[in-house]
Amino acid sequence: QVQLVESGGGLVQAGGSLRLSCAASGSIFRINVMGWYRQAPGKQRELVAVIASGGTTDYADSVKGRFTISRDNAKNTVDLQMNSLKPEDTAVYYCNLKQLARPYWGQGTQVTVSS
Repeated sequence: QVQLVESGGGLVQAGGSLRLSCAASGSIFRINVMGWYRQAPGKQRELVAVIASGGTTDYADSVKGRFTISRDNAKNTVDLQMNSLKPEDTAVYYCNLKQLARPYWGQGTQVTVSS
């Protein structure tokens, strides 16, 4: 089993910054992909950014240039630095780990950006 625990959400004004962190524990394989997804009210969950254990990253077009994903393979953690936040970034952000084609999810952390 894999457990994911997120931290770092909160309320911030437009233009501000937040940093989300996620720690994975349990049966973690060396090769995996970790990342962040988000779900706004009334919308489907969407990819924000992912990073493979080898360092390859992928971002949603809406966050490119503003968000940066990073990971520490030794600690099994993944962070999301969010800058220049916009009201449309408001959502519940979920940490995700995928290994052997199986996804695991954290409980989610609320990010609210006020205008």
